[in-house]
Amino acid sequence: MSGRALLMWDDALTGYDFGDGHPMDPVRLELTMGLVRAYGLDRAVDVVAAKPAGDSTLRLVHREDYVAAVRAASADPGAADQAYGLGTMDDPAFAGMHEASALIAGQSVGAAEAVWRGEAAHAVNFAGGLHHAMPGSAAGFCIYNDASLAIARLLELGAERVAYVDVDVHHGDGVQAAFWEDPRVLTVSLHEHPRTLFPGTGWPEETGAEGPAEGGAVNVALPAGTGDAGWLRAFHAVVPELLADFRPQVLVTQHGADTHFEDPLAHLAVSLDAQRAAQAACHDLAHAYAGGRWIALGGGGYAVVDVVPRSWTHLVGIAAGVPVEPESVIPSSWRDEVYARTRQLAPGRMTDGRWPVSWRGWDEGYDPADRLDQAVLAARRAVFPLRGLLA
Repeated sequence: MSGRALLMWDDALTGYDFGDGHPMDPVRLELTMGLVRAYGLDRAVDVVAAKPAGDSTLRLVHREDYVAAVRAASADPGAADQAYGLGTMDDPAFAGMHEASALIAGQSVGAAEAVWRGEAAHAVNFAGGLHHAMPGSAAGFCIYNDASLAIARLLELGAERVAYVDVDVHHGDGVQAAFWEDPRVLTVSLHEHPRTLFPGTGWPEETGAEGPAEGGAVNVALPAGTGDAGWLRAFHAVVPELLADFRPQVLVTQHGADTHFEDPLAHLAVSLDAQRAAQAACHDLAHAYAGGRWIALGGGGYAVVDVVPRSWTHLVGIAAGVPVEPESVIPSSWRDEVYARTRQLAPGRMTDGRWPVSWRGWDEGYDPADRLDQAVLAARRAVFPLRGLLA
């Protein structure tokens, strides 16, 4: 297995562009890659571009009629079929949509292939993590579900156990749906409670299809306002024990940066420093339970200057084995780039001033009257007994 990590990147990934005023501004990808380069991380990884996902690959998850509908909308955006979730406010059709979406999917599939074959231990596709797309429809800014496609490709290559951990502020509903009946895949999602945020799913009672797959879906529905200590407490109260039990051959993680307190579309209060801590924890869990095989994806994140580039640059550094110090002063070259590109002032350091982040471990006890602890208890009680674990 190669010691160097892969960073999946093609400048054409910024072609995934829903247009002016849409929250999913591709400048977040451009600025992230710029910050990766400013720190020299592009020299610590192998930067590679995989080919776009072809139709046979897309059909591992998506229905043939849906792929055809995306192609048609891509060729003629004005004729997009809203029955497939295309041409809506969330997912406006744009020329070249199929090609841009297939390219993102191809990077995640390529990452999965490289990690499975031992060409790299870790691979990052921060343009990916489009976890809301369903087999037959677009949803939540997501056209093709690259995370599900990467997992499906791993299964096709012979993987028998794949774990997916999603720390985006929104429920990883599309990935859960894709593997609802498949006991080979464990999906774990920590997200803002469905009562207060799209997509309205991800209740703890959603545990997988009855039968062998029951207990294969895990949902930690966090109360709005959850901050660093509660978020990390919930993560460590659920994820490590499940991975220790499941023993995945590969760990796939989704790192939406929209849990941040500055994100305009959600209501958690997590800092960049806690996001970095969760990324480092995922890296360590991959080594503890998945033989070091780790595929890390991006996801949501709509504070496109202040948060997303810093969060995902930390992710690349951790995967590369050269983590960026939180107190690091951001290179002035990147800050100049940000101003030239957006006319916004860039942040000065790679921290929100909360490093190191601390939290209280679950083994220290819990408070049944605390809303965060209630969320953790609900998830553990719904799933742990199904897996033969103590709730």
